[in-house]
Amino acid sequence: MKSCPILINGSWSVPDTAETSPVHNPSTGEVIARVPMCGADVVDEAVTAATAAFESWWQTPPVERVRIMMRYCILLEEHFEELASLIVTEHGKTITEARGDLRRGIEVAEYACGITDMLKGEVLENVARGIDCSVVRQPVGVCVGICPYNFPALVPMWMYPMAIACGNTFILKPSEKVPLTGIRLIELFEEAGLPKGVFSVVHGGKECVDALLEHPGVAAVSFVGSSPVAEYIHRKGTSHGKRVQAAGGAKNFVVVMPDADFEKAVEGLTDAAFGCSGQRCMAGSTAVTVGSAGERFVPAIAKSAESLKVGPTHESAESKLGGVISPQHRDRVVGLIQSAVDEGCDLLVDGRHTKVEKYPQGFYLGASVVDGVKQGMRIFEEEVFGPVLNVMRMDDLDSALEMAGKVAFGNGACIYTKNGGIAREFRHRVKAGMVGINVGVPAPLAYFPFAGWDYSFFGDLHLQGRESVMFFTRAKVYTERWFTEGEGDIWHKD
Repeated sequence: MKSCPILINGSWSVPDTAETSPVHNPSTGEVIARVPMCGADVVDEAVTAATAAFESWWQTPPVERVRIMMRYCILLEEHFEELASLIVTEHGKTITEARGDLRRGIEVAEYACGITDMLKGEVLENVARGIDCSVVRQPVGVCVGICPYNFPALVPMWMYPMAIACGNTFILKPSEKVPLTGIRLIELFEEAGLPKGVFSVVHGGKECVDALLEHPGVAAVSFVGSSPVAEYIHRKGTSHGKRVQAAGGAKNFVVVMPDADFEKAVEGLTDAAFGCSGQRCMAGSTAVTVGSAGERFVPAIAKSAESLKVGPTHESAESKLGGVISPQHRDRVVGLIQSAVDEGCDLLVDGRHTKVEKYPQGFYLGASVVDGVKQGMRIFEEEVFGPVLNVMRMDDLDSALEMAGKVAFGNGACIYTKNGGIAREFRHRVKAGMVGINVGVPAPLAYFPFAGWDYSFFGDLHLQGRESVMFFTRAKVYTERWFTEGEGDIWHKD
């Protein structure tokens, strides 16, 4: 069985740890690898190596860093299908979803190739007579990425390409549930010519994370995961003097107006709610039908959900839903569905008892549609993170906006309508950092920030886009005056 190595100072090795964690193939339930659960000693080695490498890396001309990044992008394309297959195996996504995961990550690396332009400073001559002022941006030092399981390629690549292009060194802690993709991504980065020590990889759970958050040699921490953990990461990291960006969970609403293109709405909500088995913070987890829209939309989305084939994604391209990440997570989602039933909801489509005959040990859930969800219900308040669509019915747009505004999260919100005035009112008033008009998943591309609000984000500067450049660098201001010979002397010769 494969043991997952760590990377420190250019050397891959498997540390001798007291505890390991299994990596499963969710489609089969089998253990395919084991991850060493590292402690503070391993973290200290990684930070020490990254600190030493930083001294020369940040002095490397940005154009040379870009050349390495360009070679890396080429290697990522050459190994694209290999990487996508790894994602399918360790996460359970369909091959189409895995390719999308990787493609969006590569787009960040491509964006990082433009760092020579993004790092340009500002200059103003004659701020006073003969005095010029300029601003440059310099890297912050050793940066850390702590990643979730749901996007094994995209989320790490939200972080490290920009951090390294800006001149920082980087320590990646991939999710212990899906470490194989991250390891292979970094092997290819080394092949592209990244100097040893610039990148490190460690594994582990809370002990490892706390050691990274507390280490005085770490300057910045990027995190993606659940909101309670994001809040903890931000609080603990900032209390130890780090700059922190911590993206959390979500409860995203998709409003369907009576004038919507219902075929497109059903298509978009099917992907938004059930794509990646609902295991994404941008999932369209709640459909809000306004007025008469529910009469047409709800039966259609239920029929679409029932049609989604569940099966082993590593074997069949026909499978639209693979296993969720673990049996524990499956049981949590099942419990949330049952809580909705207990509180009076109508379970229009029930995916809780889905079985795949060939792989009875797989972690499968079919799509579920829960109608009649109300404010205050557990399934309304909590992020489900599974293939479940809540349906709420509202009389008008004002009621829908008021309801959505009462949720603590503020990640994404969407509306399906043909009315430009309604769309404008929605995007202006809705309490969310990312808004979609006639799209089900409003996730921005690499050159825009992933702009969650409220309980969906902790920090000041978001992942992606120019905000990531600001996060991974700090400003230095020069004020300069050059004297001509004798100018400014207080002693004068006779």
